[in-house]
Amino acid sequence: MKKVALILAGGLGAKFWPRSTEKNPKQYTHMIGEGTLLQNTYERLENYFGKDDIFVVTGYEHRIITHEQLPNLPEENIIYEPFGKNTAPAIALSSHYIRQKNYDDDTIMFVFPSDHNISNLGEFYHSLDIAGDCADFADDIITIGIHPMRPETKFGYIQFKNGNPGINPYYESGLKQCLTFAEKPDIGTARRFIESGDFLWNSGIFVWKISTVMAAFRKYLTEINERFIDLVPLFGRDNYVEFLQNIYGQIPSISIDYGILEKAENVRCVKASFNWSDLGNWDELYRISMKDASNNVIKGDVISLNNKNCFVMSQGKMIGIVGCDDLVVVDSDDAILICKKGETEDVQELVDFLRRKHMNHLL
Repeated sequence: MKKVALILAGGLGAKFWPRSTEKNPKQYTHMIGEGTLLQNTYERLENYFGKDDIFVVTGYEHRIITHEQLPNLPEENIIYEPFGKNTAPAIALSSHYIRQKNYDDDTIMFVFPSDHNISNLGEFYHSLDIAGDCADFADDIITIGIHPMRPETKFGYIQFKNGNPGINPYYESGLKQCLTFAEKPDIGTARRFIESGDFLWNSGIFVWKISTVMAAFRKYLTEINERFIDLVPLFGRDNYVEFLQNIYGQIPSISIDYGILEKAENVRCVKASFNWSDLGNWDELYRISMKDASNNVIKGDVISLNNKNCFVMSQGKMIGIVGCDDLVVVDSDDAILICKKGETEDVQELVDFLRRKHMNHLL
């Protein structure tokens, strides 16, 4: 089985402001572990795929930082978008690009977000093995679902049911039939999902044959697919960038979940149990970080006295914090965020306000 990995490294990560900015989005920043989120993702995958079979799709404006952070990745393995149009166009563009790089239609393509934190790598690789085998066995779209450990309102969910091993033997190895995809629920709905026992967290990791995903684009996202078919002969030519910008100005902004997965009938999921987190906001980073005796997470040059349940991250300047509970304090070169813990999802509203006020130097 020939396999290839695609890392989705677009997006701005606005909920991680002020550390995440348009010039330096969260996937290019140090949040947890030794490397940036992108470097950590690449390192995980390099152990499984090898550097020549890993591709990254990102914004054109991040071409330099991508090269700097991933010096071992071949330059031709970085795919650029002129601007973001959500995950479906990024995957469509990348599928056509990878297909003409000596990968045939039966190559198994694995798609990964760049902003996940994953531990228990043995279990992670085992889940990839199963997903790859499932995609190779049948022309199915495979997603990896995570066994939920708690009611969570920040993740999407997949409802599943058991399949017939007589039809597909991998139903005995963790493969499930997908019934529905649910958007981020309220807390009451999330509790009902957990209690039912037939919901998984949607990890956003996808596995399919190149021919399978291309067939799905032809069927469900015809306009996007036809535009990129016209682009294929121009890969590597002088007028490629201009033509690509024109295409992106005309195609819709749509996620792969909404555009294909929620419509297709051949979607299956692999039930996995590796330690996984989608780093969507400061609260989630606090949850997975090491804490001191008072439940504080302290990163950088910080003096903390008599605080409880706080997240404090300093970049270059000393932060002093005294007698506080449940606060998030994060600085950057240009700004400081102070937010009540549990409400960092609303940092997006702050970023939107700054944009409306044309305070782009802070973004």
